[in-house]
This record gives sequence, structure tokens and C-alpha cells, in this order.
Amino acid sequence: MMNNTDAWAQIPVTTPQPVSPRAQKRYEIDAKRTGTDPNSEDALPRSREFLRIDSTYYVGWMYEGMYKFNHAADYLGFKNASVPLARSLQTLERDYRKELATRTPDLATFFPVFKYQLDYTMVAYYLLQCYMNMEDAEQANALLRRALKWNFQRDFYLDVYNYLAWNVHRNRFYTSKKFSFLKNSIDENEALANRFLDSGYRRIIKNAAFNAHIFQPGYEKQDKMSVYHYKSILCSYNFSIDSAAYYFDLMRGSGVFPHNNYATFRMICGDFREAEKEYQEAAAQESGDKRLKEYIYYSSVLDIYKAQPKQGIELLKAMIQANGSTPGFGWYNIGLARSMFYDGQMEESRRYITKAEQFKEVHIGTTLGQSHYDFSIQLNKLMNKETEFEMKRFENANWWYNPSVLGDMAQLKAEKFLQQFLIINQFAQNPERDRVVYKLFSTESTVTWDEIWYLIRDFSTHFFLDKFEKQSQTDKRKYIRKYYDLFVARLYMKQSNYKKAKDMLDNILRSPDTDLEFEKLFIARVFEAEVTCNQELKNERAANEFMYRMYQEYPQLLPYTGFKPNMNLHVGPVNDKEDALVLDRLKKCNINWVTDRAIAAPDVYVNFYRKGKTKTIEYTVVDASGNTIVEKQSFSWQKPDEAGVALAYRLFNIGGKSAEAEETETKDTKAGKENS
Repeated sequence: MMNNTDAWAQIPVTTPQPVSPRAQKRYEIDAKRTGTDPNSEDALPRSREFLRIDSTYYVGWMYEGMYKFNHAADYLGFKNASVPLARSLQTLERDYRKELATRTPDLATFFPVFKYQLDYTMVAYYLLQCYMNMEDAEQANALLRRALKWNFQRDFYLDVYNYLAWNVHRNRFYTSKKFSFLKNSIDENEALANRFLDSGYRRIIKNAAFNAHIFQPGYEKQDKMSVYHYKSILCSYNFSIDSAAYYFDLMRGSGVFPHNNYATFRMICGDFREAEKEYQEAAAQESGDKRLKEYIYYSSVLDIYKAQPKQGIELLKAMIQANGSTPGFGWYNIGLARSMFYDGQMEESRRYITKAEQFKEVHIGTTLGQSHYDFSIQLNKLMNKETEFEMKRFENANWWYNPSVLGDMAQLKAEKFLQQFLIINQFAQNPERDRVVYKLFSTESTVTWDEIWYLIRDFSTHFFLDKFEKQSQTDKRKYIRKYYDLFVARLYMKQSNYKKAKDMLDNILRSPDTDLEFEKLFIARVFEAEVTCNQELKNERAANEFMYRMYQEYPQLLPYTGFKPNMNLHVGPVNDKEDALVLDRLKKCNINWVTDRAIAAPDVYVNFYRKGKTKTIEYTVVDASGNTIVEKQSFSWQKPDEAGVALAYRLFNIGGKSAEAEETETKDTKAGKENS
């Protein structure tokens, strides 16, 4: 899309002899708008001035509409912006039909009509964005068809065929019963979107005969980049990996390379290292507009894959603090709830997912819509229910003969069943499930591959076993096949075929295609499955070894697995009875405190401190090689029972601060002391 200030600056201001009072007023408006960007804060007072001079001229309505659009953040805001924009477009068509319909290779003929065609595409573009942000796809399509009838020799701001394709792709999961311009299946809609893009490409070539002597040589290459942009989106969505890579390569070095989209493409290919790099490039490319920053949302997912959920938490909290309740707020809260979940902070996870559920998100400039939003929320709530159940087992090693705990667990089991029933009913009506859920790593997926397991784990094992075995054999993405293999192995475990499952897991661990830094969540889940298989096959030594290795990779996961992790406890001086009560409560949690060095276990160091009335517990955990797993930290406490449970979770790096945050805080404290 052209820069509107630069485009307007190309038009020299001329003031022909006015032939009527109205024409004189319009010349005055045109002169005054020179140098005033309609996207600036001056647009509103300028619009009022222009409308006062001549309310029948389109320019005043255009300025008002663009100002309101740039300050809109919800349905009502975009609806209000659409009114003056629609009026501006209507007056343009009424007063300048001849100018809008002109097509010519002659510069002298084109020059007088240029500004009207330019302004028409700009007004139509902003009006289109209003309709799309209002989720009014029917009006968006009607507007694009209306603009197409003028058959401009250059589209300027409004790439008509590209936006026709985008409108179809964005609503691909609906049919003609909902929107008249759609076909009746996702495949048909995607084919229609591709035909629109092909038409747009042919239109650029056809119009070159008119534009060759008007615009600078090579202008059409820039116009083609928009077609390549949408082609790459469609190819990525449809897993046409080679074609998507081809279109991304065509855009590389063009100045409009979509780093965010390319990062997501690399992410679905399993190249997480490159994806992270490209999301960082997308952040540097940030335009500052009010919409979901996908690179933030998906960067927090990569942090989870890297076993660094605390970094994702800090990233998302900073974004929420900086942007407030603007579009994207709900998505960031979903991401924050997920990061809290993988950091083991379940109460915080529930709090943030409730915020997301209560927020009315506006899905601007993205194919991620309300159905994706609702699905992500409900799946997170299901995971939380599952984990609340496991928390009861972790906090109470004697849960099986504790009536109160058993009652709570029965209640949680019932709540989990109801949540599963809700989400499956919602999911059954989703025509995209084969492309976005059963197909692990999709451009339109808003959840992690690990979350998908929580969805399918308690349902038709045979159905999913057949589906994922086929995907493992046919998926062209070599880095993704091992994820299907893990799902298949877990499904064999559901069928109690632990020997076959273990053989598959052993093969996965021998795979050279695993990134040890960016796939820690995957590695930890393989270790988790190995623990269960070895326990069932009565190989306790191997089970303990894999449990220890899982702790090294992703300690936050262990308390919610149902395992009884081995740990070697080292306690400093116990000051009084209250300290002893904390230790007593800690030992009632589902942890196996060992002293036998033959059993693989990390070393836990705990110290109690007193300073006046403040009671502090300091803790750290290291592995057998002396590598720090849980950084040395401390927390204050009042009640021994609560402190014992809190300490148990903190030994698995749940809560507390990230190493980076702790280092920053320490530096700030030292700097403060030096300054004072």
C-alpha cells in the first residue's frame, strides 16, 4: 500500500480560475489539505473546517472518517468511523464519475484524474478495514465489488483482488448460507481465494500497458509483492511448504518482507530457532497500530517450548501494561494464562484466563477469529481442571486414604468431565479441526501441540491412533514427524501396549532432528512417557533415571504428572518448632526423599532465617553434576502449613523469578545502594 502523504505530495497544487462559488470552496479545501496528513491528530479539526467550508465535498468526510478510524479500538468505534467514510465515498462517486472511470496511457489525460482515483482507493481502504474489524464480511465484499467496477488502472491503496481473497480466506470455515460470496467447503473457499489472487496478478500485467509511461519503471514489481504476500499466507495455511517458501523468497529483500508471517511459517515447519529470530525482526518492524501483535503471542509459545515460561510471562505482562485494554488484550491474557500454566502457577493461570474470557476481543488484521479465541480459552480451562486434580495428589502423599482430599478430587473429576463435554461439543462443529488441531503445527493454531494432547487424551484412542500414524508417515515436514510419533506412542500406552510404546520413544530419543535448546518441552514429554513405560515394565532404575532427566529439562511439569519424584534434602539449622512444622508439611507432599546416591535425584538445599518478625526460607536445587536447576531464592512466610506447600512447588521452579529478572533486580538493588 502506498504512503498517502508521499502520494499526495506528488500532486502539485494548481488553482484554476473558479467557475462557481462551490468550485472556489473546493479549491480552497484542496489548498489547505496540502501538507496536512489525514492520519495526523490535525485531521479532526481540519475535517470540521473543510465541512464548514463545503459539506458536499468528499474531503471533509474523508478526514473525519480517517481520524475516527485511527482512534477506534472496538466495534462501536469502527462503526462510527464507517459513517463519514461511506459518505465520502458516496460523494466521490456522485461528483466525479467521469474522473473515476478514466483509463489512459497518456500522462496529460491521467494527471487531472489521478487525485480522485487515489483518494477513492484510500477512502475505500479505510472503510473496508472498518467493515472487517466489525466482522461484517458481507459489506466488505460488496464494497470490494463496488470498487472493482471502476476498473482503475492502478489500485494504489486498495488491492481489490487481494482483499477479495483475504475476505474469503478469513471466513473460509463458513459457507454460502452465512455469507453469499463464499463456497460450501474450506477447500472450495481456498480455491476461490487463490483464483482471486491469480486475477490480481493478471490485472497488474494487463494494466502495465496503461501505466508504463506514467509511473516509474519497475513499479509493478512492488504491486506484485502484495500478491506474493497473500499467496504465501494461503500456501502456509494449506501446508504447501515448497510453494510457501517460494513466495517468501520472492519477497525477500523487497522492503516489505513479512517477518511475522515468515516466523510463523518456520514455526509450523519445526524450525523454532529461525522462527524466534524472525519474530524478533517482526518486533523491529512494528508499526505501532492497535491490533494483536502476533509475534508477542507466539514468542511466548516459543519460550514455553524452551522451558522458559517465566520469560514469556514477563514479555506478556509488559505488553499488557504498555497497551492496556486495546485489541490484543484478550489474546495476551490467554498467552499469559498458558505461560503461567507451564510455569506451574495454576491459580494465576485461572485468573488470567478468566480475564480473557470476560474481555470482548476485536480481531483486527488477523485470520484468528472468535472461534479460535473461544477454543483457546476453553482448552486452557480444561488443562487447569486436569492439573487441579493432580495438585491434590502432589500436596497430599496420603491422598488415597484422606476422605477430604478424595472428596475434592471427585468434585474436580466431575468438573473436568463437564468441561470436556463443553469443549467437544464446540469442537465437533469446527470444520477446521482436521487442518488446525489434528494437523499439529498449523498457521491458524492458537494453542501448543502439547495442549492438543489434553484435548484428545481421554477420547477415542483407536480413531486418533489411526489418524496420527498416517500423519507421521505422510507429513512432509521432517522436524514435525517426531511429534506425531510421540502422540502415537502415548496412544499405544493408552492401550497398555507399553513395550511398543517404549520402542517408539527410544527411537525418538535417538533422532538427530531435535533442537536441544528449543524443544525442551518435547524432550520432557518423551521422558515423562518413558517413566510410565518403564514403571509398567518393572524397570524402576530406568524409570528413576528418566524422571531425573525430566526434572533437569522442565522441572515445572513434574508435580502434575502423578509421579513421586526423587529428591535428596539438605536442611540448614532449624530455629524452632515452626520451622520444623514447615519441614513436616513439606515431607507430606508427594516427593520421595532419598539418601541412596544410587538413585538418580537432584540435591535440595533449604535454609531458615529470622530477622525480627520476618521469617524467610532460602532454597536452591542442583543436579548431580553441580548444575543449578533452581536458582537460589527466598520467600517470607507466616503459616507453616502454607509455607511447606509453597516450598514444595518452588523446588520445581514453580513461581519465584526468572534468572534474568533476579539478576536485573540484584543489579538495581546494588545501583540503588551505590547512589544512596
